[in-house]
Amino acid sequence: MTAGQTELPRAAIATSIQRERHRVGISLTELARRAGVAKSTLSQLESGTGNPSLETMWALAVALGVPFSQLLDPPPSPVQVLRAGQGPAVAASEAEYVATLLSASPPGVRRDLYRITAEPGSARLSDPHAPGTIEHVYLAGGRAVVGPADAAVELAAGDFITYPGDEPHIFEAHGGPADALLVSEQR
Repeated sequence: MTAGQTELPRAAIATSIQRERHRVGISLTELARRAGVAKSTLSQLESGTGNPSLETMWALAVALGVPFSQLLDPPPSPVQVLRAGQGPAVAASEAEYVATLLSASPPGVRRDLYRITAEPGSARLSDPHAPGTIEHVYLAGGRAVVGPADAAVELAAGDFITYPGDEPHIFEAHGGPADALLVSEQR
């Protein structure tokens, strides 16, 4: 994470994971198995002491059948302003890639907005999200290869792409930092 970005809301993440696990009616052991994460990692997250990676959070969201943003549990407000560099941000463990939640989908609506910042040199290869997920990416700055892992497209600042998020997909900055707006929707 870069300087100035908000720390992860660990207590909210712990509460959200516990709430969703109980809603689904599964044990900590079963959720860890379904998400492919260590039981000890999940236990730390539920106690509010863990430091989850983007990959772990996505795996838990998919295993629980909820949008990623639901695990960050941001406080509702009719007017919300996020200044540059603020917002709950989660860094990838295998790439210089940070997803900052801009707007969580309210109940009954199935779309989330993220600001993506990526550095060149390491691609962010995402596993498939929940069935029916579509991602829309507007590249605000830089250059990046974005889209389905087997058919990604190079984008320049101002370009836009839509692709299935329920298939493996990639985001890789080229030649310098890349900045994007990602909208994830579930149909």
